[in-house]
Amino acid sequence: MPSTATTAPRCARRWRRGRARQQAFQPFQPETNLFEELERAFRDYGETGTAVTRHYVHDAEESALHGTAPGTFTDWKQLPENSDLLFYEGLHGAVVTDKVNVARYADLKIGGRARHQLEWIQKLHRDRSARGYSTEAVTDTILRRMPDYIHYICPQFTETDINFQRVPTVDTSNPFIARWIPTPDESMVVIRFKNPRGIDFPYLLSMLPQSWMSRANSIVCPGAKLDLAMQLILTPLIMQLIERKRSLK
Repeated sequence: MPSTATTAPRCARRWRRGRARQQAFQPFQPETNLFEELERAFRDYGETGTAVTRHYVHDAEESALHGTAPGTFTDWKQLPENSDLLFYEGLHGAVVTDKVNVARYADLKIGGRARHQLEWIQKLHRDRSARGYSTEAVTDTILRRMPDYIHYICPQFTETDINFQRVPTVDTSNPFIARWIPTPDESMVVIRFKNPRGIDFPYLLSMLPQSWMSRANSIVCPGAKLDLAMQLILTPLIMQLIERKRSLK
């Protein structure tokens, strides 16, 4: 039976190798993403009305839908033709680097983000309950991802046309000990318009009770009104995009 002295170094080496792999591949960095392919898909759709894409399968429900195991990608497929618009939901829809500029190909860029402490609380609860991670492991992940978050995620919110940011109204000073995730009723939403020209602010304020303007281009509304706010703001903008597209035929 091997002694602790002989097995511990192997475990330590294996842990260090695993940690090195985690540090080498982070979800926000260019090395882990196909930014060029994403830019090509946006460009091709704008020019031809179709593009080649694939999906990342997150869980069992998506696995049943796509027939691919969770944690893997589907095969590359051509999008159907004759669609009215392309909707992309992901981390890098407005990414700009020294090699690519995805943001320039999107007609309407929407940012959705929670305050950092709230994001961390959500991640801690999700990873501990669904994945069995310890608080220390999740904290380590957050720290390792922070440089890439600053360099590749934050700048995208400067490119977006509208940002929806959820801000908790309860104490989240130390998110690593929070026992509950703040609810929508315990939050406010800050909605920032890059170009406020043409936005009917009096109408939005009248339709969103207890809302107010914090700046000339920003509305603050109760967190529980987020879905309503998105419907009121985005529906006419999407309809305008569709009408513009059809007028070009």
